[in-house]
Amino acid sequence: MMMKTRSAVAIAIAVLFMLSFSSLAFAAGKTNITKTPPPNFKKVSTLVKLPDYLPGMGTLYVDPATLPYGPFLGYDKKGVLVNVIYMVPLKDLTDHKAISDLGKELPGLKVNHVDLEFNPGHPGVEEPHYHITLWLISHAEEMKMMK
Repeated sequence: MMMKTRSAVAIAIAVLFMLSFSSLAFAAGKTNITKTPPPNFKKVSTLVKLPDYLPGMGTLYVDPATLPYGPFLGYDKKGVLVNVIYMVPLKDLTDHKAISDLGKELPGLKVNHVDLEFNPGHPGVEEPHYHITLWLISHAEEMKMMK
């Protein structure tokens, strides 16, 4: 079991490394996702029992067809896109499943930094998973979102 956990962590670190050097943008017609989610994206709080605004993440939107991976689009209290989150099931990592093309649908956004956090499960994505958060704002601005 220890070997599987180490492999999962190694894969997650590799994904983080690749994403930290990528630029992202969105190819959904003329939608400017920095201000408005695409029409196929729904507010997560309307899909599952979660608050509209999650401190440290923002107001999340997702295309239900892309669950559990996402991308989830996180907007701050002013309605500006501040992060893009992928929720990768731990089982996919321990099973050595290939996880490719994260961010392909979001070309053009400039990533400031990337966080990787384990989550034991929550409404909407109940199984244990990792959040891979691509932050479009500085770490200092991210910390302000904790309130």
